[in-house]
Amino acid sequence: MEFDYVIVGAGSAGCVLAARLSENASVSVCLLEAGPPDTHPLIHVPFGILWMMHSRRLNWRYYTAPQTHLHGRRLFWPRGKTLGGSSSSNAMCYTRGHPADYDAWRDLGNPGWGYADVLPYFKRAENRERGGDAYHGAGGPLNVASLRSPNPLALAFVEAAASAGYRRNDDFSGAEQEGVGLYEVTQIQGQRCSAARAYLRPATGRSNLRVITRAQATGVLFAGRRASEVAFLEGGTSRKVRARREVILCGGAINSPQLLLLSGVGPGVELQHLGIPVLRDLPGVGRNLQDHLDIILVQECKKPVSYGLTPVTAVRGLAEIVHYVVAKRGMYTTNAAEAGGFVKSGAREPWPDLQLHFTTAPLSNHGLDVKFLLQQGYSLHVCDLRPKSRGEIRLESRDPLAHPAIEPNYLDEPEDLEKLVAGFKAARRVLAAPAFDPYRGREIAPGPAVQSDDEIRDFIRCKAETIYHPVGTCRMGNDPQAVVDAELRVRGVEALRVVDASVMPLLVGGNTNAPTIMIAEKAADLIRSARI
Repeated sequence: MEFDYVIVGAGSAGCVLAARLSENASVSVCLLEAGPPDTHPLIHVPFGILWMMHSRRLNWRYYTAPQTHLHGRRLFWPRGKTLGGSSSSNAMCYTRGHPADYDAWRDLGNPGWGYADVLPYFKRAENRERGGDAYHGAGGPLNVASLRSPNPLALAFVEAAASAGYRRNDDFSGAEQEGVGLYEVTQIQGQRCSAARAYLRPATGRSNLRVITRAQATGVLFAGRRASEVAFLEGGTSRKVRARREVILCGGAINSPQLLLLSGVGPGVELQHLGIPVLRDLPGVGRNLQDHLDIILVQECKKPVSYGLTPVTAVRGLAEIVHYVVAKRGMYTTNAAEAGGFVKSGAREPWPDLQLHFTTAPLSNHGLDVKFLLQQGYSLHVCDLRPKSRGEIRLESRDPLAHPAIEPNYLDEPEDLEKLVAGFKAARRVLAAPAFDPYRGREIAPGPAVQSDDEIRDFIRCKAETIYHPVGTCRMGNDPQAVVDAELRVRGVEALRVVDASVMPLLVGGNTNAPTIMIAEKAADLIRSARI
């Protein structure tokens, strides 16, 4: 098989690139995806997010190394493994981060990546149902909608946060990020609008685009220093596909550095130790891992309006099936994290440094802790938006099917823990506000016994988890630790790019799906201009 472009990974970035590059009928594109097609109905029903956490077929189900500063716990890292990648299993919150995040990328030596540069690509991607304006697009592939049937608890959260002193904001991606409100979501007519639905589905009928699912890439092959082929496994059979123009890695912050390392591109000493021939000694591959660490407060709900797995909810759920099938409204349209916002931990902060996600169910450990769900309750998540700690992805084996070692190094910098302590206190104040009086029962987690700063710190070490935003492991820049340049070309080799969240030099202050789609939109232009 031979194509002009071979794209590895059909997640948020890969779907965008496959669709955009194949718009030109004179070029051919092959898209490889390790997971199956996105045909399972629970992918498309927003409330199916809880099931996606448990799926062993549509989820990579990664675990971190034991975390020194989290009492040695190995944290669960779910990542989507199907067409659409994690956009087929995320909470669908549409946020972009703060404009200053992108200006910081530019100032690190990445011309063309400031906020003014990337805003047109956010707008190109977007079809905002509220309409386009100076900050938003209309007519793009990615549908951005208001919640169809917000839970009364989400509305109570907005009232509670406002009474606690936080400003209201109905557009976190507009003129001002700071404030609290209901999230806009990547949904269309009450269904999930993943990158696969938004970009790939309209493109699949093109004769110049081939999508191969259940095809796990095992290495990039080079002719000299030029990327020329991708080896992959399909149904247990080893195969290869040749790229006439470029190979583009879109595997995300875990799989893209893993594939580079397996292909001999990375820290030379580590590759030699594993017996992998070194094609290009590139020390930054797998380094600079950043993620949003999240702590959750859980409150009992006195009214049967939450989405706990209780007999009342089960009965209601049966009736709601008809409502959803007929009108695509009701509880099955929930994205779970219906409300939240961006707030400051202190008055001296120049922009919001904490993010809140309010969920209308009692959650612990990604919903895997079922005993929490067997009750009426609601949860408030808080994360530090710009952690100082840095981790890494590294190989433990030459086996391409083995999971790499994931070392986020959470809370290695003491400041990160103190930010979460401040966020915990802010979240507790919101949950104590009068708007929750009709609903509030006992505090389930951590419980009233946890009061002092030391007790809060220990609760964080015992219970904090990822909120699913790993980035940075193939970061762009022009220094010795950078993996790609500002045009996303892997340094020191030819015809190879990385286009996904791994290229972010710094973690953005918000959810990462929309920024990843933006990166791919911009990359499509960079790739097309390279052919001129």
